[in-house]
Amino acid sequence: MPATPPSPAIPYTAHASAPATASAQVRTAAPAVAGTSGGEATKPRSAVVFGVIALVLIGLNLRAGITGASALLHDLQTVLGYGPLVAAIIPSIPTLCFALAGAGTSWLTGKLGVEKAILLSLSMLAGGLLLRGIPATGMLVLGSVVGMSGLAVCNVAMPSFIREHFAHRTSLMTAVYTVTMTTGATVTAVAVVPLAQALGSPSAAVGAIGITAVAAFLGFLPVALHVHRNSTRSAARHVSPWPLLRTRKGLLLTAIFTLQALLAYALLSWFPYMLTTMGMNASDSGLMFGLMQLVSVPAGMLLIAIGSRPRMLRPAFYLVSITMAAGPALLLVLPVALAVVPAVLLGFGLGIFPLVMVMISRSGASTAETTALSTLAQSSGYLLATAGPFGMGLLHSATGGWILPLALLLFLSLVQIVVAHLITGSAMTRGATGAMAVRTAGSSAAESPAAGRK
Repeated sequence: MPATPPSPAIPYTAHASAPATASAQVRTAAPAVAGTSGGEATKPRSAVVFGVIALVLIGLNLRAGITGASALLHDLQTVLGYGPLVAAIIPSIPTLCFALAGAGTSWLTGKLGVEKAILLSLSMLAGGLLLRGIPATGMLVLGSVVGMSGLAVCNVAMPSFIREHFAHRTSLMTAVYTVTMTTGATVTAVAVVPLAQALGSPSAAVGAIGITAVAAFLGFLPVALHVHRNSTRSAARHVSPWPLLRTRKGLLLTAIFTLQALLAYALLSWFPYMLTTMGMNASDSGLMFGLMQLVSVPAGMLLIAIGSRPRMLRPAFYLVSITMAAGPALLLVLPVALAVVPAVLLGFGLGIFPLVMVMISRSGASTAETTALSTLAQSSGYLLATAGPFGMGLLHSATGGWILPLALLLFLSLVQIVVAHLITGSAMTRGATGAMAVRTAGSSAAESPAAGRK
């Protein structure tokens, strides 16, 4: 992948045995995405700077719209007056949209190119979030569907964008965008309740989140224009994601992504509401929610640093998965006044996301295959993960408490430990050094004038 020796990378690949020359031929003969500008080696500095700025702005928006609504679910239901069924559906919209809209991302990027697909997704995200500001249940649902559909495309396309534009710094830039993603989610979760109080309307507060999405759209516009003006559009190589589900790599990537997404979105959707119904006031619940998000920022960086070391990927997955399991276990036994302890543990457990995204961005023999794997893992994973927030809501409504929902989260955390063990086995990590050499050779060939992509 890189043309120069890469920074320490998580040792994951499924193409370790492919000859370097064959990889180079594939990259030269079949560009992964139509209209893509190529690697960073021949870009002007301004294009790289704009790319980093855009990456940060996008990251700030990738979870803000979700956590902002989650922190105000109780207030939105009280003001708008919708019933328990709608209350269970609204937190499920993000994962359902991620599954359905995300499934078409591989096709969309093949038609438009990665950059134009992301630009379109950001316009949908901004429009949907602004629409949620209209104080009506229908607008809240419609805006969530439109915005989260845009977010779905952006989610799936980002690993391919990083691979195309920051091939030499895949781990670093994945860490940057996941850290900014968590930062945006944390700041929004903490600030949205005071913002709603200041504006006198929870709808106005969730709608105001769309302003940052508009900023992300405007920040990414120069990147898309640069690619449009400086690339030669050629026939895109499309890799269908669904046959990859029959491979060990595709199956395990989908499994680990599904489990972490199910756990994460169940918590992102219900954690502050859970604490409120357990007896904590809304402001303190928001602070605990923000703390959980805040802890996940350094946790993700630490886990990437650990996992990038030789033979340390499995311990990194063990650490984060066991910590995640400890969170719901303590919520079951500790009084709500000590919720800070499970909040910290759950926040560390959420740090698994950067590990999984680096694995996806470094998988596949080409950008097209990376996009296909990302589409497979995220669309299938989010479809199954919809059961998390929806099931938590229904179980809480049926039982009137949180014992059964938390016990289910504990069980899924234990399953994640097993999948983490399998995905970090020797069969999945064998030959990482050889694979990096293959990608280095392939990128060198692709970056030559003959490749026609730079």
